[in-house]
Amino acid sequence: MATVWIPALMRDLTGGETTVTAGGRNVRQVIEELEVRYPGIKERLYSGDRLKPSIRVSVDGVVSRLGLLQPVGEQSEVHFLPAVAGGAPHPWPFEGEGAGG
Repeated sequence: MATVWIPALMRDLTGGETTVTAGGRNVRQVIEELEVRYPGIKERLYSGDRLKPSIRVSVDGVVSRLGLLQPVGEQSEVHFLPAVAGGAPHPWPFEGEGAGG
């Protein structure tokens, strides 16, 4: 079974567990199994029939572009990660900073 790392904001559903195990050949099947054992997980991860736009999934250290269809092996590690956004709105140097500013 795959090892699933539970994000801090979802640990209330797993009784505080940081990691749990789940079977499944892809991320969707892993989430379905987790939902049976820990009701509410699917609601926190899904928007309709897809992962929420604010969630990314990493399997074996690689952030997946396949989302729910990403294959999962028996010894895989699965992480659900908040999507990271942001950054500078325009290139450096900012107005008034840097050379001549």
